[in-house]
Amino acid sequence: MSRASNGDQDVSAAHAEFDNILNFRDVFETVNSYSGSRSEHIKQAQNHDAKVASSAAVPQDNDALAEPLKIPGIMYHEVNINGSAFERSLLRKLSWSSFGKLIGLMALGYRMEAISILGREVMQPRGLIGLGYDSLDSSGREIRQIFEILAETSNYPVMIHCTQGKDRTGLVVLLVLLLLNVPIDAVTHDYTLSEAELLPEKESRMEEIREVGLTEDFAGTPPDWAEKMQAHVDEKYGGIRKYLTSIGVDERMQNSIRKVLS
Repeated sequence: MSRASNGDQDVSAAHAEFDNILNFRDVFETVNSYSGSRSEHIKQAQNHDAKVASSAAVPQDNDALAEPLKIPGIMYHEVNINGSAFERSLLRKLSWSSFGKLIGLMALGYRMEAISILGREVMQPRGLIGLGYDSLDSSGREIRQIFEILAETSNYPVMIHCTQGKDRTGLVVLLVLLLLNVPIDAVTHDYTLSEAELLPEKESRMEEIREVGLTEDFAGTPPDWAEKMQAHVDEKYGGIRKYLTSIGVDERMQNSIRKVLS
């Protein structure tokens, strides 16, 4: 998600800086183009200067993958959205024997072999949708940290990313768009764009995915993912506002984000 200003020429110039970055796009441009309109935040932005990419809310790379490259001149807020609480929620789903194997392998230094047990026995059966539920339920502290950043107007413009810009980034963007009452079909449209955007690196990414015990499904974007996430938030928490309140994103922060982005 990015925000640019000072007229269409500046927006185009800003985007040109990121032409070679896979799966980079302005979320609001995407959803408004899909809906056939432009959001007010872009119109307002054309009335004053903004420095594109001066800030970033970053769901940090997980331990199984490489450290993210940092771009000079950007203020980074690093948030490990799938942190210790999320990891514990997955470990609890292992059988005692598998948990013992995993601990043993980690102790002997066979880290990837240990992670592959978790991949085969928990992550693969859960799938991207099940893991999305797990993130919503167990990563509230980390999601709150991101929303605290988004609620502070001095942090804008904002860019959100993770390793692929698909799953963890997709979850944060979904929550923001739900807060803004963006229609779920527009949210789905934006989310599913990632699959085609990431095709150039799919083969190399599949090597990493297979190494941790996962299949090709994890390189895709399930077409019902956004609807399933919304249904989970509605059914378990009573809607997006109540979900955010339950993890500590209070009404003031929610309204601040809505004011900036609506």
